[in-house]
Order: sequence, then structure tokens, then C-alpha cells
Amino acid sequence: MNKPALLLINLGTPNSTSYFDVFRYLREFLMDGRVIDVPYFLRFILVTLIICPIRSFSSGKIYKKLWNLSDGVSPLLKNTEELTNKLNQKQNKYTVFYAMRYQKPSIQEALDKIKLSNPSELVILPLFPHYASATSGSVFEEVTKRLSKEWVIPSFKFISQYYDHPSFIDAWVDAAKDFNFAEYDKVIFSYHGLPNSQVDKVYQDNQCDGKNCEHEINKENHYCYKATVYETSKLIAEKLSLHRDKYEVTFQSRLTNNWLEPFSDNVLKAMPAQGIKKVLVFSPAFTADCLETVIEIGDEYQELFIEAGGDRLDYVPSLNFSDAWVQAIIDITNSK
Repeated sequence: MNKPALLLINLGTPNSTSYFDVFRYLREFLMDGRVIDVPYFLRFILVTLIICPIRSFSSGKIYKKLWNLSDGVSPLLKNTEELTNKLNQKQNKYTVFYAMRYQKPSIQEALDKIKLSNPSELVILPLFPHYASATSGSVFEEVTKRLSKEWVIPSFKFISQYYDHPSFIDAWVDAAKDFNFAEYDKVIFSYHGLPNSQVDKVYQDNQCDGKNCEHEINKENHYCYKATVYETSKLIAEKLSLHRDKYEVTFQSRLTNNWLEPFSDNVLKAMPAQGIKKVLVFSPAFTADCLETVIEIGDEYQELFIEAGGDRLDYVPSLNFSDAWVQAIIDITNSK
């Protein structure tokens, strides 16, 4: 029997740092109704006529800075490709492919390659550990839309989240092995933010507040992004023997103030005045280094922390294609 196929899917990256390539990437990304969940006509005006024309210039400069730190290529693309290659070398159960939700290599391109191998089963693994409609939900919608047009649809498995898988937690513990936690006053677990409205939609009563998401996973909140990131933080902290007062969970990359709080930048700016001068930052929502880790945390947050009176801000690199992350993916796909 032919081997099953495993398709890894990451968010995406512009094809280059030029204005037009950044514009195309931002437009495809922001026109996704699961990312900006407003009516299509309003979303079209907002994205195509306002956000993209303005942000493509500034974002292009930031992407250029990021790519220059990674030998002139997208670190997200490079790390995802290396991860795929390493998985094909380390295991023989699956033939592993990769795609980006937005831009290239597209999901359709990956599915066309997979079809040539005529797999016995297709397993989809979004490289987003915590379910959110804007990430894993969007991947599922796009993959199934593309597959629905095929004459032959193989047996299909979709892994929607793995935020608490022991091997995923171990991979982050391994990523932090070179840091001496005694040197830091506080550890920050900084996650990409989401609009409060999108988090509320997880619940039948459209209300996240009151579900105890900061403290436990329960029958109502196990697909709540807020609840799962707090759980990931707790599990990593326990493995690292960090007491609860030693770390804080925050949210970065907000577009408005109606997003999940506390905001990472505000928390970091306030810390030096509280005597917290040395900080280590994890960002476990990102399994590959990208603009949000290298630039936003490693550059922008470091600068604002120092300007506020801090002495040192370091960040733990993403899992990228580490041996521990490769093993975690093998374990996750075998156990789901």
C-alpha cells in the first residue's frame, strides 16, 4: 500500500520584500473572512483601499530587515522547508510535504504534488499549536475547499491543535536549555493576540469571560485560544520548575485595543518601574521564527524595554527544525 502523506501548513510570507509582493501577501491574508470577520464588501474596502496601500510600504521595510538577518530569504519559509526535509529523513511512515496558507508554496501546489504519490491517507498538520478560527480553522476551510474539487479524495485526518502534547512541551523546554533562568527577574510567555470577539465565538453563549480560562481547561473552553495558551504556559513552566509568580502570560501584535489582554508591550514597559530589569520571553504560538519573534520581540520589544529602564531582554528562539520539534511532530501525528 502507498504511504500516507503528511502536509505541514504554516501561515505564509511575501514572495519578496517588494511593495507589490508585500501588498499581495497582506491582501490575501487580510481578505480571509476568518481573519477579519466582517462582511465582504466592508472587508474589501478596508483591506484593499486602506490597509494594504498604507502598510505595504512600512511592512516591506520590516520584511527586508528580517530577511537580511536570514541570508536574504524568509526565515519562516526556510525553517518550514528544513523541517519538512528533516522529517522525511528521520521517519518513514509518511511522505512529508509543506505549504503556506497564504502565497507560495500554496496549498493547491502541495495537494497537486501529493496527488502524484496517490497516498493511502492524507494528514493535515497546521503548524499552529493552539486552535483559532483565523489560523487552523482557515487552513481546514482552504484544504477541504481544494479537496472537494478532486475526483478522488483520500482518507483524511486534520489535527486541529496539540498545545498540551507532552512532546510539544518538551520541545520548548529543550529550546530553552541554554538559558539560565536564575539570571532573569521574570519570564514572559507572549502569544499572538486575537480579537475578543473571535474568542467569544468559541462559546455557545458568545462569552469567554467567566469560563476560568486563565486557570483550567474544561469541557467548555478546550478550543478556546485564551485557555489553551494559558495551559501551554503552565505546562512549560512546570517542566522548567518556574513558580507561578515568576512568569506572566501576555498577547502581542494587536490591531486594536479590543484584543486579548494583557498586551505584551504595555506589560514590558511597566516592568522596570516595578524593579523587573531582566526578562526572558517565550512565544510558543510560533513554531518557526518569523517577523513576530525576530523583529517584534527581539528588536522592538527589546528596545522599548531598555528605554523604559530595563537592563536585558532575551527571547527563546522558536522550535524551527530542531531535533526535539521533529520528534514532537512524529509523536503528535502518531498519537492523534
